[in-house]
Amino acid sequence: MGDGILKTNAAVSPAGVSTMIGNCARPAGLLSMGLALFTLPAMAHAQGSAVEINTGNTAWLLASAALVMLMTPGLALFYGGMVRTKNVLSTIMHSFVAIAVISIIWAIYGYSLAFGPDHGHLIGSLDWLGLKGVGLTPGEYGKATGVPEQSYMIYQMMFAIITPALFSGAIAERIKFSSYVVLMALWSTFVYCPLAHWVWGHGGWLSNLGALDYAGGTVVHISSGVSALVLAIMLGKRRMDERELMRPHNLTMTMIGTALLWFGWFGFNAGSAVAADGHAANAFVVTHLAAATAALVWLLLDYRFYGKPTALGAATGAVAGLVAITPASGFVGPLAAMAIGLGVACISFYAVTLKNRFGYDDTLDVFGVHGIGGMWGALATGLFAQHLITSDTYGVGLFFGNPRQLLIQAISVLAAALYAGVMTFILAKILDKVMGLRVHPELESLGLDQSQHGESGYEMFEATIQ
Repeated sequence: MGDGILKTNAAVSPAGVSTMIGNCARPAGLLSMGLALFTLPAMAHAQGSAVEINTGNTAWLLASAALVMLMTPGLALFYGGMVRTKNVLSTIMHSFVAIAVISIIWAIYGYSLAFGPDHGHLIGSLDWLGLKGVGLTPGEYGKATGVPEQSYMIYQMMFAIITPALFSGAIAERIKFSSYVVLMALWSTFVYCPLAHWVWGHGGWLSNLGALDYAGGTVVHISSGVSALVLAIMLGKRRMDERELMRPHNLTMTMIGTALLWFGWFGFNAGSAVAADGHAANAFVVTHLAAATAALVWLLLDYRFYGKPTALGAATGAVAGLVAITPASGFVGPLAAMAIGLGVACISFYAVTLKNRFGYDDTLDVFGVHGIGGMWGALATGLFAQHLITSDTYGVGLFFGNPRQLLIQAISVLAAALYAGVMTFILAKILDKVMGLRVHPELESLGLDQSQHGESGYEMFEATIQ
């Protein structure tokens, strides 16, 4: 497979370019010349790489990208089942539209800002605008494991997609769809891309500091969770008719969504090894154990405080466990993973009650699960990280003799939370002045499915006797 790619690229020689230019004399040649010019940057970059493609690693990374992509429709079902019937399609659409919008942004400039050549340790340059130079052979981020740069780019695209979709759960049932789409695009540009560069980009300041975030505790979960809290407070509480119950309308849908998230999370964490090796295997194992532990502990807490183990509790616990292990999955072993799952179940179980105490309406508990769970996971990485898992190129945690790592993790948590929170407030405030964030009260009472999309999640027809 690798030889085939190199031979294809080698065909774009100076003589070949001359031939294409000559073809412009014919009308049909104009189209082919235009198409060729768009492909030249990537092909030229591919020619410059001497690293051979590792087909096994590439296959695993592409499979992982597909798994992570599936997480966003899984999130749509997870969230969709927990809202009222009149808002199910609107809530599902928040995740589906993210796939379309963020994919285009990522290809045009997002990947370049997040992973392009470093500028001041804060942001990538626009040198890779339109994926210029992001080629078919190993590049800047694929050299170590022999994966094509485009495969790494598409894998990271799936992370960029699901992150703003996560915070939609906090503002479901009351945000204007048009405002959400614009907010998501702005947030991805000004919040996600810089954070991704800080932590994962070559030269990012948190990466240089030594912060450990294997698959997105700070970049994905803390950023989306804190942003969710800010947006929930800014939009205010949902309107509720006295006859309405604010209960999940379809927990079967939510459980299916949980299963898809759990399944896709193996690509999220194990895929972050960017190789089909022992590190990927360990990340796979600890991801599963953390989720299983958290789901079980949450059920026990349900039983202890409410008298019954609930399906919603099992789903929420599993997702909380997946969130918490995400930053640590490349740095800890199985027993530590179970400890992290146990910890997040207890912490997030309490955290989701904070909205009742403080009076904010985080519709689907995004802050309690993703924000708080991500913070615990990042800090727990500073406790449990060990050389046996990470190799000597990474730091170890407090429990293995390095208290400094916990301090670094705390700095990364604080930086991600403050940056995401402040930027989200600024973007939302501007957008509220320009477009308005919240739907009109009458439209909210009608339901966002009808008012925003002119559709219904469930059409009910009365039978008639002829």
